Amino acid sequence: MASDHVQSAEMPFLELLARGASADAYEQPELLARAEGRPAEWIAALRQAKPLALRVRAELEGRRRREAELSALFETAHDLAGLRDLDAVLQAIVQRARSLLGTDVAYLSLNDTERGDTYMRVTEGSVAARFQQLRLGMGEGLGGLVAQTARPYVTDDYFKDDRFQHTLTIDAGVRDEGLVAILGVPLTLGHHVIGVLFAADRRARVFEREQIALLGSFAALAAAAIDTANLLAETRSALAGLERANEIIRDRSGVIERASDVHDRLAELVLRGGGVHDVAAAVSEILDGTVEFAEAAAAPAGALEKSGAQGHAVLHEDDWIAAVAAGGELLGALVLRGHPGLDPVDQRTLERAAMVTSLLLLARRSAAEAEQRVRGELLDDLLDARDRDPRLLRERAARLHADLDALHVVLAARPQFGAADADQEADARRRLAAAASHLAATGHGLAAARDGGTVLLLPLGSGDTATDVARRAARHLGTAVHAPVTVGASAPVEELATRPEAVATAYAEARRCLEALRVLGRFGDGAAAEDFGFLGLLLAGDRDIPGFVDRTIGEVVAYDRRRGTELLRTLDAYFACGMSPARTKDALHVHVNTVAQRLERVGRLLGDDWQSPARALEIQLALRLHRLSAPEQR
Repeated sequence: MASDHVQSAEMPFLELLARGASADAYEQPELLARAEGRPAEWIAALRQAKPLALRVRAELEGRRRREAELSALFETAHDLAGLRDLDAVLQAIVQRARSLLGTDVAYLSLNDTERGDTYMRVTEGSVAARFQQLRLGMGEGLGGLVAQTARPYVTDDYFKDDRFQHTLTIDAGVRDEGLVAILGVPLTLGHHVIGVLFAADRRARVFEREQIALLGSFAALAAAAIDTANLLAETRSALAGLERANEIIRDRSGVIERASDVHDRLAELVLRGGGVHDVAAAVSEILDGTVEFAEAAAAPAGALEKSGAQGHAVLHEDDWIAAVAAGGELLGALVLRGHPGLDPVDQRTLERAAMVTSLLLLARRSAAEAEQRVRGELLDDLLDARDRDPRLLRERAARLHADLDALHVVLAARPQFGAADADQEADARRRLAAAASHLAATGHGLAAARDGGTVLLLPLGSGDTATDVARRAARHLGTAVHAPVTVGASAPVEELATRPEAVATAYAEARRCLEALRVLGRFGDGAAAEDFGFLGLLLAGDRDIPGFVDRTIGEVVAYDRRRGTELLRTLDAYFACGMSPARTKDALHVHVNTVAQRLERVGRLLGDDWQSPARALEIQLALRLHRLSAPEQR
């Protein structure tokens, strides 16, 4: 009855999730149930289901937000790749920043080096004319603080914040606009701040770290757009000045054609989902050189850090290094080999290619993380037996290229940290989760983090045993984590779509096997439950007596139950009589041929080695445990 209440209590929250209701609406089911005088069990079930539903809602909202942010960044990058009108690109950046951050106003100011002040270039959501026409002295207001430090700054209450210089002109404009909370991030080219991108609300608000990073990404794109526009302007000016020299004109035209070609090709790569090596190949062809993508660890450290700090490609010996970075993280570099005499336009081309590469890497990372979460969620559902609809389980698994009708093995993996500190352990667990996810993806299985380690569900290949799978997994995961990873495996399980509870049972068996390995000091090894026999009962914390009996003599028990035979009784008597068929026939009062026939049948059920010392010991123990656990016969 209690489970019926739980399942019924989930329905109102599922309906709220389906229609995208606000968080406040999740209070209504409990209030309505109380008003209707529902039983206490019903109220308790609603209270238990509510936080789970809110957690799912928050996860869905987070995914939608991240997808919207990534989409906006791609759209902006695409606008930048096909830049024709700088004002239109900057307006699009400000609009998208305001929409994604959900602020009342967003605006962008640029420094005027000739007049020595700062002016509003683009505004979105502004209603006050004085605010839109503000010109500020250098170092004044929140924007002045951002420009001085080249770091983002946020104020929850502008007029109460004394960290920056207030002026009558700025305060009057801000007051006209009614702004309270303001976030500003710098627009930088190299070490120079050329302006500030702002997001502001007309009410008190705390901006989250992710929102500050997102506005910073838009600021980087805005700076790149301005830089590109300046580059195009410089190019046009150079072409105008070179009209008198046909040879120089032809040379400059060739450079511009290459720049235009690379912009078009990079935009096409982004749109069709190309990879980082596709970008490198395209730039290699256009620059007539060899361009390679290098991981951060493989690139020259000094040149990589310098390029990342300056935002430009730098010369290292005979190679050009363009940092591939995102949000301050160095992801790698594009390396142009053996081409020291690089034209400035070609240098910018290499830098643009590095920017596109960073976007592609972020997209690939986001996709991999999303797939890892989906694989983990499906395995969590199987372990917790929440989704019992076989059709839905099969469909979810098929989208991940997994087949729940195939024979599988459940693995429990845990790293051995030794004297590692908390940060090292956390880093090892992250590497373990990533390696397990990769192993599951390449092996058409599932993986999830659980109980301080990782659980995997992998298909059992033809000719493989559970032990083989466990040992391979231990080697693979140990290499990825750079520490011993111990792996316990369950016996093979099948029909997981129709018997999701079998996964939880198999996981418990795999964990017992893992603990047995750890007790024996076999860290970094892999084994299956079948490798331990009855020793697994002694070593495991939760002794699975029924499981041991079933693995050892289950075939004989099932045969007696189906056929009404007495193979178990014959086995008992056979061992009690010292494995002598002659004494066994006297104990059972049957002919010796009957004993021989029964023992022959036992051999076919248990295997030819059933009378070997090790197997005979396990069978005798299983017979006794079965007899002790069976209900008393009356």
